[in-house]
Amino acid sequence: MKIKSLLIIAFFTFSTLIAQEIQSPSSFLGYEIGTRFTRHHKVVDYFKYVSNQLTNVQLEKYGETNEHRPLYVTYISSQENIDNLENIRKANLSQIGILSENSENKKAIVWLSYNVHGNEASSTEAAMLTLYELVSSKKAWLENTVVILDPCINPDGRDRYVNWYNQVKSTPYDIGQDAKEHNEPWPGGRPNHYLFDLNRDWAWATQIESQQRIKIYNKWMPHVHVDFHEQGINSPYYFAPAAAPFHEIITDWQRDFQTEIGKNHAKYFDKEGWLYFTKESFDLLYPSYGDTYPTFMGAIGMTYEQAGHGRAGLAIQTDEGEVLTLKDRAIHHKTTGLSTVEMSSKNAAKLNSEFKKYFDNTDLKYKSFVVKNDNQDKINRLKALLDKHEISYENTENGTVKGYIYETQKDGKLNVNTSDLVVHTNQPKGKMVNVLFEPKVKILDSLTYDITAWSIPYAHGFKAIASKTSVSSTLKNNNFGFNNVIDKTAYAYITKWNSLKDATFLADLLKNNIVPRFSEKPFTTNGISFERGSLIILRNDNRSTNFDEKLKKIADKNMRQLTTTSTGFSDAGVDFGSYSVKPIHKQKVALLSGEGTSSLSFGEIWHFFETELQYPLTIIDSDYFSRVDFSNYDVIILPNGYYSSVLKKSTLEKLTNWTRSGGTLIAIGGALNSFAGKKGFSLKRKDTKDKSDDEPNMIPYAAQERENANNLIAGAIFKSKVDNTHPLAFGYTDAYFTLKRSSSAYSYLPNGNVAYLTDTAPSISGFAGKNVLEKLPETLLFGEERKGRGSIVYMVDNPLFRSFWDNGKLFLANAVFLLNSDKLK
Repeated sequence: MKIKSLLIIAFFTFSTLIAQEIQSPSSFLGYEIGTRFTRHHKVVDYFKYVSNQLTNVQLEKYGETNEHRPLYVTYISSQENIDNLENIRKANLSQIGILSENSENKKAIVWLSYNVHGNEASSTEAAMLTLYELVSSKKAWLENTVVILDPCINPDGRDRYVNWYNQVKSTPYDIGQDAKEHNEPWPGGRPNHYLFDLNRDWAWATQIESQQRIKIYNKWMPHVHVDFHEQGINSPYYFAPAAAPFHEIITDWQRDFQTEIGKNHAKYFDKEGWLYFTKESFDLLYPSYGDTYPTFMGAIGMTYEQAGHGRAGLAIQTDEGEVLTLKDRAIHHKTTGLSTVEMSSKNAAKLNSEFKKYFDNTDLKYKSFVVKNDNQDKINRLKALLDKHEISYENTENGTVKGYIYETQKDGKLNVNTSDLVVHTNQPKGKMVNVLFEPKVKILDSLTYDITAWSIPYAHGFKAIASKTSVSSTLKNNNFGFNNVIDKTAYAYITKWNSLKDATFLADLLKNNIVPRFSEKPFTTNGISFERGSLIILRNDNRSTNFDEKLKKIADKNMRQLTTTSTGFSDAGVDFGSYSVKPIHKQKVALLSGEGTSSLSFGEIWHFFETELQYPLTIIDSDYFSRVDFSNYDVIILPNGYYSSVLKKSTLEKLTNWTRSGGTLIAIGGALNSFAGKKGFSLKRKDTKDKSDDEPNMIPYAAQERENANNLIAGAIFKSKVDNTHPLAFGYTDAYFTLKRSSSAYSYLPNGNVAYLTDTAPSISGFAGKNVLEKLPETLLFGEERKGRGSIVYMVDNPLFRSFWDNGKLFLANAVFLLNSDKLK
């Protein structure tokens, strides 16, 4: 007994010495947390320091950002758990069927993610405080809990904000809201390098940060995940439980345990007199958030929101006269983070048992989702997305499948063959499969925080069917190799045009000074039929000695199958010397950025050109746009934005004259306002008849928010008609599913209506207010207005939305390369 007591005393003495040896963040950094912002490399230094000092803390680098900042997670637990970490991980995956081992996990796994939005900068400061508290005063919770802590998901955005703030802040700081340090310039620190909102990218994983994080997230599959955020300076703290609507896939346990965690937070906040709210604003519907993605992967996914955001700086006076400090913000986030770990530790057994239950998918309505392989490039892109999430897929067997047809929105039959893809819900991540592929989202409340429709078959442009019975399938190796053959006697090489991969191939040709042509009409040569847009690469246009070798290398790299012909005389359709077979010259593209432009829209286009088309473009700032010599460019793209101060009368006239000389002007979303209803442009707004301004509003105050929803559209999918004989729509069928996020509507153009909603304007999935639905029939989606030798392309909806709306991307490539690129300027 005496020996045991001595051992206990020795243990606590040793633990105390260890705690004393570990410096707090403030001691290590040389300043108190909250008195300045800590740049990313110093945050990393502190986490390295702790992991080097303590053997029960492990630091793992999981990736790197576009700007080469490192991405880390830290594992914090008891020494016994850290020594057994890999076995804990495998046991967790085994109990839900991802690994075949028959193991039982008894540890709670909690993942805390900080600073997904760069200018919500208090949470990374809180991450350091949380780490220190866990290893010093909260070690008892770690006996049955593994904490995975990511101190900064978005270091590029955060350092953009921190560096700006440090440059402009007053000394001492200025709490006045008008001060420069509280008014962040465009584009702000919220997004990543390519100006994407990483909190909307979890499911689509278009960004390098998301791709690397998802890989390690799926390696662990935590039971609890918290995403730390900030909101406006006047808001109280928000924590779970979340607001409605909840996706129907979410279990009662997931909702109930959110409430239990929230009550525990409230206990600490009540003690300090801190204001907070729950059950409002932040719903659990859209699958690509840092709370919903983990939720649909079985976790208790939660968002915590602290007042502050990019406006707060080190301190700011709120509208209520209170001074909100960075120190306050960090402490609040530390409190909820620790409270989450505490509740997880107390409920570790229940977390594991309920987590295991979540992965029983026998009650799901749809058992299989089948997509037709009418385009191998699209299938490959879908496979790549599913691979990122470690979702399995197979190929169907020859036959007929009954179910819900996406294209018609009715039950029917679809003939399938062994090249078609099937994704079953009878797999561990079957609930996530259901969420990503379901034809219609069940929406119990129209007041949502984000879009209400996202189904992959619509977003990727597939013919598809959802089956309530399991579809027969086999695992098949569909790897296709490309090894084109050089034919130095060939009159021309020909390749198809119906996917983004074809556009990337074209961009590669142009960068390598190979001149292709495209056909505006179908043709047949050597018994092979080619559709509109097909690329024809003539030897006569490319007389370099190594033309064939260079072309083969580019085609093989881009996995494009080349067809050769020894004649320009077609079996049917146009010959290769026809006026309808037009050369594509290298296009010099400019993209507007800066004040007035939507940073998100600009970022989508920038990212599209650099990472997908891999084609150069020149970024021009709105500050000096009016002084630019437009004749240096063939294509100018105006992202979604508001350009009243940019496109003034003289600049608009200058742009119009440039267009008449052969330029292509592409206007997206809000940029159309600069042309609608103005003299010299055909674009007209379509509005419904509103109530007279003199008519009193008799709707009760409490009902007005829901009444206003009649004028909103929360990201709904619509089916449009497409004129696929127009170059802007080459490679498309006669229908296109668009994601509408704006109630703006424009009447048909006199000519050049390429994609448009018909008189019925059917909503396929998602919420749209009744007043919006009245306005949308017979409205433009994508169109071209000819101006002299050039044209203006109007894109009412965003064809690149968050880079996940895959089927819209070819429209933009067509606008850039096929409309006026035959003209030498």
